[in-house]
Amino acid sequence: MQAKYHFQVIPKPIFLSLINISPMHRPPPLPRLLKQPRAISTSTPNEPESSTPVTTSTLQVVDDSVAAFWDYQFLFVSQRSETNEPVTLQIVEGAVPPEFPSGTYYLAGPGLFRDDHGLTLHPLDGHGYLRAFSFDGVNGDEVHVKFMAKYVKTEAQMEEHDPVTDTWRFRHRGLFSVLKRGQKVWMTKVMKNVANTTVLRWGGRLFCLWDGGEPYEIESETLDTVGKVKLMDGWDSVVEGGSDYGDVWDVTARLLRPILSGVLKMPVKRLLSHYKFDARKNRLLMMSCNAEDILLARNNFTFYEFDSNFKQVGKKEFIIPDHLMIHDWAFTATYYILFANRVKLDVAGTVTSVCGITPTITALSVNPSKDTSPIYLLPRFPNEVNYSRDWRVPIEAPSQLWLLHVGNAYENLDENWNSEIQIHASVCSYEWFTLQKLLGYDWQSGKLDPSIVNLYGNESKTLLPHLVQVSINLDANGICQSCGVEPLNKWNKSSDLPVINPAFSGSKNKYMYAAAASGSRSALPNFPYDMVVKLNVSTKSVHTWSAGSRRFIGEPAFIAKGSEEDDGYVLVVEYAVAVQRCYLVILDSQKIGAADALVARLEVPKHLNFPFGFHGFWASDE
Repeated sequence: MQAKYHFQVIPKPIFLSLINISPMHRPPPLPRLLKQPRAISTSTPNEPESSTPVTTSTLQVVDDSVAAFWDYQFLFVSQRSETNEPVTLQIVEGAVPPEFPSGTYYLAGPGLFRDDHGLTLHPLDGHGYLRAFSFDGVNGDEVHVKFMAKYVKTEAQMEEHDPVTDTWRFRHRGLFSVLKRGQKVWMTKVMKNVANTTVLRWGGRLFCLWDGGEPYEIESETLDTVGKVKLMDGWDSVVEGGSDYGDVWDVTARLLRPILSGVLKMPVKRLLSHYKFDARKNRLLMMSCNAEDILLARNNFTFYEFDSNFKQVGKKEFIIPDHLMIHDWAFTATYYILFANRVKLDVAGTVTSVCGITPTITALSVNPSKDTSPIYLLPRFPNEVNYSRDWRVPIEAPSQLWLLHVGNAYENLDENWNSEIQIHASVCSYEWFTLQKLLGYDWQSGKLDPSIVNLYGNESKTLLPHLVQVSINLDANGICQSCGVEPLNKWNKSSDLPVINPAFSGSKNKYMYAAAASGSRSALPNFPYDMVVKLNVSTKSVHTWSAGSRRFIGEPAFIAKGSEEDDGYVLVVEYAVAVQRCYLVILDSQKIGAADALVARLEVPKHLNFPFGFHGFWASDE
């Protein structure tokens, strides 16, 4: 039964803490009205570009820049409360089927953006706040879903939070923010490990990760922080040996390391937050780079492979002569794949960031000097493959694209040892992407401006995040014969956070799921996302489920139920700003596109509402 909701346009913040919200606009005298739809599904197997949510008029809301501004702020509301005991969630629509797998869905993301002294930070600098939804069947016929949430007790979190008075004072700049008081020049508290990006459970251990340092281990039952850990060999050291591209980078690297590690307290190696699973080998794949690489036109990447017991069973190091920024990556049976984003050192930004005038990230900027995108195919098992091409020379994709997230990659080998590599990912344009204003954050005002991440017109389709298929054809010697990029299934709506059934990771898959924007809001046409899109890459069909107006979603997660690739459920958190609630939504993955796709909607208690999460992980109890 469809739940009924009542809401009103909120004229002022009612949550505990918003990101420095203050009145910005005067409402227009005749605001445009938008019909409020119910949550529905649509399917467009033949014409994916025409997919738009079918709406049922129930209520009317104001759809203008004022309403858009406030709705966007509610996505990033600080939540200071934590749970000491699990809270059983109330089902407000549908029912959790008794056959739903037992396990826990963990969701990582920031939890706090504003302290008690008027200072606001970028969401990416917010302290990690781990959420857990545990599915526990009772007597085989009833499933309870229990919710827990706690802060990751990082070194920075414990320094900035006073547990006695329960007050906060930010003392670290972070990468994307500035401190507007206290010491600025030569401020050494720059790198702030907030452990807020991804969450991983492997080998019986649970971790929260961040791109800038070591992961933090978490106790899986209580969500208490165990501490910072070093997962791989050689974490505290780098290989000294030089490169084949001259000694200047080696000398510079040796000069930078003691400054970065000794003064700025940066780890020698940075473990990237995105990891991969090789389902065929039952391995966890992780990747690190040297701390100084972010400032040099040379990158040192190390890939690690772990068995199911967290024993390191593989390690490969690569030095690439280019200035790159890597957030996500891919792999196949033969290669590690880096769809590289080019950056450059900004001299003026470096000076102002050292002086504390601008965020640290302003020392870098995107580098649009080339019209192509470099793709590095790094040999995963060089001794097992006839590989004659120089892996340090990238394949240039014929489009200038900034990679955001990878859904999957795989390769097909024919009888003549020619291979085709397919990469499914979300990308955006260098023209749209800016390091200084991610998520619409304006560091000068400390506010979130949704207009920064929302563009209008047909040209925005190729600039904003969208899903693509990259096809690379190699001959038997690994020499590239062709490389092409095209919209995945001709789907051109703003989309990101692609996921698949993890059992098919690194192998040929048919289905992919992602968060997408319906475009129904004139003032928020491209972000935040409000629907789940399911793409069949074999038939090129597209099916969608819409959360409804003034309801946004985060990253979907696939939970397998049977042997078929799409036999299972899709979990997604719904941020219903219309009623100021967070919900956990369960969808039948095979019914996305049909009216009965929604299986259940569970309500998080209002006092535990949480801000937008980044990446999640499903950990089965089996």
